[in-house]
Amino acid sequence: MSNYPLLNLFLTFLWFFLWVLWFMLLFRVIADIFRDDQLGGWGKAGWTIFVCILPFLGVFVYLIARGRSMGERELARARRQEQDFRSYVREAAQSPDPSAAAPDRVSELERLAGLRNHGDLTEDEYQQAKSKLLAV
Repeated sequence: MSNYPLLNLFLTFLWFFLWVLWFMLLFRVIADIFRDDQLGGWGKAGWTIFVCILPFLGVFVYLIARGRSMGERELARARRQEQDFRSYVREAAQSPDPSAAAPDRVSELERLAGLRNHGDLTEDEYQQAKSKLLAV
């Protein structure tokens, strides 16, 4: 039998997850300090020293003083990233791609062949349009 009761195991896991949560919060606060464009160099240095020397008090004071703006900055950053991604996709979709021109030529040739088969184009007109399309 084990001398480590189930309740002690539960408390050990609880303390472990609280420890992980604490480090995640600490790193998030430090990252926010350095990402903030409105905060000057001395302000960043002061908050960093405060958070490093008195970590519990520093993090909690930071969250109380700047917690709301911390969320707003994160939301603005996420929106900016999404907007940049969308503009990149739009630009990539509009850029001329040589491999994308081939299906357009094929469909245009099929359309010309259909017009020739229906009698809308003569053989000479078809050959002229085909040579012009393939020359591009």
